Amino acid sequence: MLTIIAEIYTHEGAEHRQAVLDALRKIIPTVLAEDGCHSYEALIDHLPTIAMQTQAENSIVMLEQWESTAHLEAHMQTAHMLKHFEATKAHVANVKVRILEASF
Repeated sequence: MLTIIAEIYTHEGAEHRQAVLDALRKIIPTVLAEDGCHSYEALIDHLPTIAMQTQAENSIVMLEQWESTAHLEAHMQTAHMLKHFEATKAHVANVKVRILEASF
């Protein structure tokens, strides 16, 4: 099983992050029903902060678990994801993706 951490950086301004969160809220049930998807969750910084916490107010972290890279690649080509990317592209500045697997 793979764990994906995708950090979505939105443009400055709370309205951009909220627009992406709203769009994610709409597709999450559909994504969770996809073959090979074990989890798909949008996370934002916890408030109030504590001393050791790093914050990124224009960031959304997607924490996902997929059965395989084939399942992940199929997910990225679904109609609902392509529509989601189109709907959010004016709000997203950058995306960084890590694909992780258990080391033992």
